[in-house]
Amino acid sequence: MKKTLLLSVVASTMIMAGGDIAPVEPVKEAPAAASAWEFSGNAVGYYQTIDAAIEVDLGNGVTAGYTSDLFDSETAQGNFGVQLRAANKDVVAGIGAGIEVNGLTELPFVADWYAQNPTNDPAHAGGWISQAYLTYGFGNTSIKVGRQTLPKALSPFAFSEDWNVFPNTFDAALLVNTDITNTALVYAFVKSANVNSQFGTPMNQFNDLNENDGVHMLTVQNKSIADLTLTGSWYYATDFADGMNDLNILWGDAAYDAGSFNVAVQGGQVTHDAFDNFNGDHTSFGAKVAAKVGPVNAQVAYSTVNDGGFPGVATGGVNLGGTTSALYTTTLADQIWTSALMNYDADKWLVKGNMDALGGNICAAYAMTSGNDLVAGDVNEFDLTYSANVTDNVGVSATYANIDLDLAADSIDVVRVIANYKF
Repeated sequence: MKKTLLLSVVASTMIMAGGDIAPVEPVKEAPAAASAWEFSGNAVGYYQTIDAAIEVDLGNGVTAGYTSDLFDSETAQGNFGVQLRAANKDVVAGIGAGIEVNGLTELPFVADWYAQNPTNDPAHAGGWISQAYLTYGFGNTSIKVGRQTLPKALSPFAFSEDWNVFPNTFDAALLVNTDITNTALVYAFVKSANVNSQFGTPMNQFNDLNENDGVHMLTVQNKSIADLTLTGSWYYATDFADGMNDLNILWGDAAYDAGSFNVAVQGGQVTHDAFDNFNGDHTSFGAKVAAKVGPVNAQVAYSTVNDGGFPGVATGGVNLGGTTSALYTTTLADQIWTSALMNYDADKWLVKGNMDALGGNICAAYAMTSGNDLVAGDVNEFDLTYSANVTDNVGVSATYANIDLDLAADSIDVVRVIANYKF
């Protein structure tokens, strides 16, 4: 991935996250005999169809856009994929290892479009090694080196997303230490990543995030105060984009669980000297309140993102490998058009609730975005999802979304169905 493009992506929207960090359990003492390999996997069927007529004014009388009809095989998106994993916590002398491979092909009843681009193969089929890593632990320290997933709670700027067929992954070195009471210290060096996008770079291509310099991350999480989780992160990339100036990202997250309800706030800033020629540093802030109201788990969230840095771009994703951000207000629209576009210089409200019903779980959400004049203007979105575990190994979900944005002649309808079999 080019440095200039990456900087545009980074500046497009700020991401923050909270939640518990769950470090890899260190191996405190090597067993006398090597442990056995554990094998697992899953098969995924993913189908999405959109009814939309979108047109973008490029100026000078030039427009661009696309039109698609619901359940039209020419514009529907779909994949079938199989993922195989093998892991061993102690191959030799306390050193563990893991590997994961993915195979992905386009569904037979869709044409030319795919939910996740597997390779550059015109047949839209192929495979890639999504994880290949070594682990080692001593005392309260664990190390993981190689291609791996990165969770949002641990790495809110570069994390693996699970909304698409398979998560995006990273070539990284990860170190977790818990010597300090109620405190987790996390360091990561992230070198490259593939891109989780419906139309983006093929998943078998892993691109350098900052050429040979990579990106450094330090996260500290503390739980010394009862029911309060404080998390702070710092990302640093030397000579980022222009070869002269460093990129710094600072943000924090505070979450309090009061039992009957919980509250959380997030906020941070992206800084780079090149931003001075635009609208200054890129900042954002978010807050949420969640509570159980009868059988419903309810949540209200708010986020605001300024117009600092470079304007948003649609390629590459905002989290160095994905399309969504870790803002509390992330919705399905962010997955389709990227949070970089949907949240630039905008305020967003989200009201959401879910409850167990009809043998599964029903979740309804309404989001309202205002102030985004970059591409989308004001956006109103309603999402309704039903998910259920049919058996211990089979899970299904179906989502309907209605999205009203200024780019479209009429509101946009989205239907997404996912089936997952674990073995």
